[in-house]
Amino acid sequence: MGLEQILQFVITGITVGSTYALIGIGFNIIFNATEIINFAQGEFVMLGGMFTVFGMQVLRLPVPFAALLSIILVAFVGLLLNMLAIRPIRNPSPITLIIITIGASIFIRGASSLIWGKDPYPIAAFSGEDPIPFFGAVIQPQSLWVMGVVFAVVVALRQFLNRTITGKAMLASAFQPRAARLVGIDTPYMVLLSFALSGAVGAAAGIIIAPMSMVTYDMGVMMGLKGFCAAIVGGLGHPFGVVLGGLILGVMESLGAGLISSGYKDAIAFVILLLMLFFRPQGILGKGRGERV
Repeated sequence: MGLEQILQFVITGITVGSTYALIGIGFNIIFNATEIINFAQGEFVMLGGMFTVFGMQVLRLPVPFAALLSIILVAFVGLLLNMLAIRPIRNPSPITLIIITIGASIFIRGASSLIWGKDPYPIAAFSGEDPIPFFGAVIQPQSLWVMGVVFAVVVALRQFLNRTITGKAMLASAFQPRAARLVGIDTPYMVLLSFALSGAVGAAAGIIIAPMSMVTYDMGVMMGLKGFCAAIVGGLGHPFGVVLGGLILGVMESLGAGLISSGYKDAIAFVILLLMLFFRPQGILGKGRGERV
């Protein structure tokens, strides 16, 4: 096996890992605001792809408008999840909240199978499928879209949280909810905003993944688990840790599938997750509650 093939595996791994990172960012947004691990995040990804297909095939919208419509709709689903399932519970335990998000995930997946059926839906690549040569390997144009969107989302979130009043209020609500309320910050609104933001990020992940793997009603299960693994490996709550965790998972999966067997692809991610939980449960860059951003 030559270096070109190894490079090809790494490029493929970075592409896949970028999608895991984007899904993991959605986990981070809600965790930082509420300490809830939202296991419906994978369904946000699925809905992002499904709503895009709906916009393109039923409403006949161009891809950019169908994608924008999808992001708005999934953000609204995030709002509904918070308003209808999370907010009405008084003083819930973390286990209760996790069970609620699992229940929401099952409900959304079931409703999607009734609405869209169980057939896969293809979406064409955004800018063609002609591979780009790269030192003996090739890069698919859609891979560049994936990496670019992840970079743009990370930068935009960083700027939003650190440069805007609303973003700083979200951080304050995450660090010290009681102190935030005392200074007049509407913490329930900040939690609501975090769910909407997480839904929008999940939709973006579903939109850019769709051309590489067709959209199905149950695609959110595995994608959500991989995004959760990325968040844990990199450091749950750490903005750059989740990106690092996603890239590590993606590259290790791709190398494992190429050098050993594709049958071990999913197992590799969960083995890495278990090793991380055994030896460094806070993740690679996680340093504790006080440094969450």
